[in-house]
Amino acid sequence: MRGRFPPSSRVRGLEYAIREIAALARELEEKGRKVIYLNIGDPLRYGFSPPPILRRALAEAVEEGYNFYAPSEGLEEFRQAIAERERRANGVRMDADDVIVTQGVSEAINFIMAAMLEEGDEVLLPSPCYPVYVNYVRLYGGIPRFYKITPEEGEWRIRLENSSISPKTKIVVIINPHNPTGALISREEVASLIDVARKVGACIISDEIYDRIVFEGNFYSTAVLSDDVPVIGLNGFSKSYMVTGWRIGYMYFSDPGGRLAEVKEAIVKLARNRLSAPTPAQRALTKVIRSGEGFIEDLKREFRRRRDLLISLLREVDGVELTAPRATFYAYPRLTVRGDWGDDLGFAKKLLIEEGVAVVHGAGFYDYRRDRFRLVFLPPPEVLSEAVDKIRVFIKRHALQAQ
Repeated sequence: MRGRFPPSSRVRGLEYAIREIAALARELEEKGRKVIYLNIGDPLRYGFSPPPILRRALAEAVEEGYNFYAPSEGLEEFRQAIAERERRANGVRMDADDVIVTQGVSEAINFIMAAMLEEGDEVLLPSPCYPVYVNYVRLYGGIPRFYKITPEEGEWRIRLENSSISPKTKIVVIINPHNPTGALISREEVASLIDVARKVGACIISDEIYDRIVFEGNFYSTAVLSDDVPVIGLNGFSKSYMVTGWRIGYMYFSDPGGRLAEVKEAIVKLARNRLSAPTPAQRALTKVIRSGEGFIEDLKREFRRRRDLLISLLREVDGVELTAPRATFYAYPRLTVRGDWGDDLGFAKKLLIEEGVAVVHGAGFYDYRRDRFRLVFLPPPEVLSEAVDKIRVFIKRHALQAQ
């Protein structure tokens, strides 16, 4: 008789630090502790909600009978609306046939890596990096390599190392605007990554889920800047439409030479095996895209207000240095003092246990400097102020002990 059933070797090494910190926080709450969550990028957990026009559209979609399986690629009218949105907002030349609707951007990443990677293929990723990318690269036998995003003179900059690039590089990933730093990658730096992909014959995955949440500077879509390197663009509605739980994202193919045609066919096959993304949500989003997105500007103003407050608060914290985020709703401070917490993971755990403030350690984003942590500036101002005060007290107490 077979004994225990261990998990497959494919999944043993998978990690997702953002939710692992949340699990520890829930344990504390079960013991009666108050926890301030600054670890998960879900605005709905901080008092935000979908705009009324979208809530009404969802109810109408249900009443109109949009409760069936959609085509695996997505409703035709929805894909057409997405193409119109990308052309209007970002200048990407595309049609409905270029779009595949997915259950969030995470599913799109999964599909692409499953369809493209063979054992030993290399994928060039930013460090720090949204961890789902590394997990799916490894799950399908690929090897993650990294280019660095580092602060210089008050801005985040891309630093490429030749040792990270090789003839085995099959995919170059761009996350712009960038999670976890909040960086807005410049036109010149996007062009430099396109050039890298061109030289090694790679394609580009361009994750642009935060393209509407930009506070300063201009966002440039990779597909607009690339006239020969194939680009798979990723985007969705979770962040700017306040519908994280609806799980609606999409990918689009900007592929002038048709080099990704077979990959696209393979991804459609994968999509068919999971049937479809939620139909009522696709119908509702179609209506709202075409009726206007003015609510995003109101949302962005509120995000910016909270970002500015966080910047002001952190300036008063000895032992923390922040390169101001120009986009997203994330900040990525650096610890400038040593404490008895040890490394960044020790800092995050000890801060949570002692002060009830949940942040994510930088190593959870494959940042090997071990002196950074990510927090969201989504909570109401009074909660954000309380959390930063707790961080200040914690650092002061433990930094003094370490000296």
